[in-house]
Amino acid sequence: MSFEIDLSGRCALVTGAGQHIGRAIALALAQTGAKVAVNDIVAERAASVVDEIQQAGGQGVAAVFDVTNPTDVKQSIENLAPDVLVNNVGNTGAGNPPGETIMPFSHFTKSDPAEWNAMFAVNLFGVLNCTHAAVPAMTERNWGRVITIISDAARVPERRMATYAAAKAGAAGFSRALAAEVGRMGITVNCVSLGTIESEHVQKAREESPDAERDRKLLRAYLAPRLGRPEDPASLVVFLASPLADWITGQTYPVNGGYSTAL
Repeated sequence: MSFEIDLSGRCALVTGAGQHIGRAIALALAQTGAKVAVNDIVAERAASVVDEIQQAGGQGVAAVFDVTNPTDVKQSIENLAPDVLVNNVGNTGAGNPPGETIMPFSHFTKSDPAEWNAMFAVNLFGVLNCTHAAVPAMTERNWGRVITIISDAARVPERRMATYAAAKAGAAGFSRALAAEVGRMGITVNCVSLGTIESEHVQKAREESPDAERDRKLLRAYLAPRLGRPEDPASLVVFLASPLADWITGQTYPVNGGYSTAL
């Protein structure tokens, strides 16, 4: 068996792929020969990543839609009919518009219930919307991959992150249940759980509010003494999307520098 991953002839849709982790995943999948649909709510961001893919000799197409809008999701995904769906897009409840760096975490009893909907709309219902639209075509082909990016907040107790943790844990629980439903149809369903990734937003927030002691405390929690990079989860996503992962489903894999462990 060759361990070269070749996804030529496959279409992969990556949500939230106009920046950060999603961009890295889209670029990595394109290197395998897959046609990559780059989703974002901002057309310019999606177009920029498509241009990167094409300049590197890959195939890319922009897919501009809001994962929280079931009608737009259904129309867009049914037209794309992806073989691989990567549910990457997520937010912290602030909506994360272009340039947004605020992460409004608070103690649960002090949180405003009116703010919960934004958290669940993207992190849980966005996953459900996209998966609901993508799986029927995968079933017809008797082959498919659903890979959802979650957070270690869903696996490890974290203060001031209760609603975010609930949304991400909901996506993980959904994925396990779906794996049981579609496994005999040639479709695998897995999650990748992330520690802190040093995206542009995180970097900007640290620069705007420097705190050396805070940063040292953060790094002490990681066995590998650095924050994650957007490229770190991309290789695992590519593997799970490939035929090499045919017998892997219903699992959650941490990519977190040893912040937490899995048995």
